[in-house]
Order: sequence, then structure tokens, then C-alpha cells
Amino acid sequence: MSKITLLEAVNMALQYELQRDSNMVLLGEDIGLNGGVFRATANLQSEFGPTRVMDTPLAESMIAGVAIGMAVQGLHPVAEIQFMGFIYAAMEQIVGHAARLRNRTCGRLSCPLVIRAPFGGGIHAPEHHSESTETLFAHIPGLRVVIPSSPKRAYGLLLAAIRNPDPVIFLEPKRIYRAVKHTIANDGHALPLDSCFTLREGRDITLVTWGAQVMETLEAAEVLAHKGVKAEVIDVATLKPLDMKTIYSSVAYTGRCIIIHEAARSFGAGAEIAANLAEHALQDLKAPVVRVCGYDTVMPLLRNEHYYLPSSRDIVTAAEKLVSFN
Repeated sequence: MSKITLLEAVNMALQYELQRDSNMVLLGEDIGLNGGVFRATANLQSEFGPTRVMDTPLAESMIAGVAIGMAVQGLHPVAEIQFMGFIYAAMEQIVGHAARLRNRTCGRLSCPLVIRAPFGGGIHAPEHHSESTETLFAHIPGLRVVIPSSPKRAYGLLLAAIRNPDPVIFLEPKRIYRAVKHTIANDGHALPLDSCFTLREGRDITLVTWGAQVMETLEAAEVLAHKGVKAEVIDVATLKPLDMKTIYSSVAYTGRCIIIHEAARSFGAGAEIAANLAEHALQDLKAPVVRVCGYDTVMPLLRNEHYYLPSSRDIVTAAEKLVSFN
């Protein structure tokens, strides 16, 4: 076993499943010969051939439509959209067809499809390359939305997504593609979908987050610990369906909650979590639920990204205010 990055963990999971499942295919723009814009599929076409790792035209609607057709005919496609900002052309196929097939056919057909897309800011990319619009898909019945936050979770959750009988939107936070390395056994062990992961236990406040923001949240928890505040950190991991049971349990113990995400603040997943807490855990709360989020603007270009992305300092400041709330 060697230490690998999140990007390498994605590649390893795809390779494992291509070896295990002869019905699995990959398709996307430049994923074959070039190995993808981030090299997530590097060397897979040379190992498995162009009929299983397929380069496509620059046509996201076609990629999604072909992948859906493959899925209903017995294949297990994993389609890559180069950046989440390019996924909107594919939404009619994903929302109008992939998400509805099981319901439309009364269970006669399912759609075992994974759509991968790098998402989020932090790499100084131009417009359309830094989107965090995960809530668009979380709103759609019939879709799962899965977001890994580390190499270990990327490997295990991607395996679970590929083996799932229904469509999964698998969003990879590109800011941490190469940020950390984990030692991972390439043993095919999948992690559970539809479950949060408690990364750090605490008694004073619950910090709920996902994706790249897990890194800043854990940093904030460490700073708070030195200040005498013990924060519990929860990685949502599967945004839809949302494991509120784990969040309720934590908030019942700590009495306080901050939700952190880099997506725009209004109508985001943080608001959904806050609404659930207001409806079902109000008596456990000692203070209002707080959101630390991005702004209701397009992600700023290049060097201005850091003004938009929530920082560990922002989280610490919000937490200190919340624990002192009377």
C-alpha cells in the first residue's frame, strides 16, 4: 500500500471496477487518450481499450443521453463531465430521464449510472470552471448526490456509487485533488452511501460540512480546541438522501450547529439542514443555527477566490459567537 491523492484514489476505484465488472464503461471528453483534464482516468484506456474507456465529442447532452441508454441496456456507465460548470447542457437528460426511469417504468427499469464532475473553486480557474451547484441536483427526486472529502472516502464512495442501481451524481472537489494523501488498500471495499461521517467528536458545537470545506472545518476545530471549545465535525458525504439522524444526534449533545459550504448562501443545502433542525430539533438548540457560506455571486476569478471561499478563520469567528450566545 502507498499513500495516494484523492485524484489517484478516483483512478484506482475506476480501475478496480473495470477489472471486476465487464459491463462497466467510461465515457467523456478527453478521458481516454489524454486521461482527462485532471488525469483522473490516466492509463485506463491503454489497459482496457477504447471500447470501454471512450473519448466523446464536446457534447455534454450527448454524453448524458448515451450513458442513460447504456445503463438501461445492461451496461454500467461512468460518464465524466469535465467541469461542473459544463453540466447544465446535460441536465435535461439527467433530470428528465435518468432520475425518472425507475418511477416512470414502475420499477421495470433502473438506471445504474454515475456522472462524475470536478466542482468547486480554489484553483484560480476562469468562469464556468468553479461552480458549486450541488443543490440543483439534490433537489431532484431519483438522484443521489455524493461528495468525497478525502482520498479514502473518494475510493470507497465511488465504488459504492458505481455498484448502486440508481443514478448518482459524484462531485469531486478539485481544490483537494492533490492536497492530501492517504494510505489506501486497493481491496474493493466500498463505503456506505446515504451516511454522514463523524470526523471529530466534541461537546460544545457541531460543525457540518462536505467536500473541500472539510479541510478548513477540521483546521477550525483544531484552533477552537486550543481555545477550550470542543467541536464535533460531521462530513455529510451523501448530500442526497441526507442523513439527518447523525446530525440530530450530534446537535442533541452539543446544542449548537454551524453549517459550512462554499456554494452560494441562498436556497443552498445549508438552508435545508437548518430547516430540518428547526422542525425536528428546536428544543435541543441552545442558539440559532448559523451558516458560513459562499456569497450570492458567481465565483470571482483568479486571485479573488479567497474572498469568496469560507476560511477556517470565518468558521472560528462564527463558532466563538455561537458558544457565547445567551
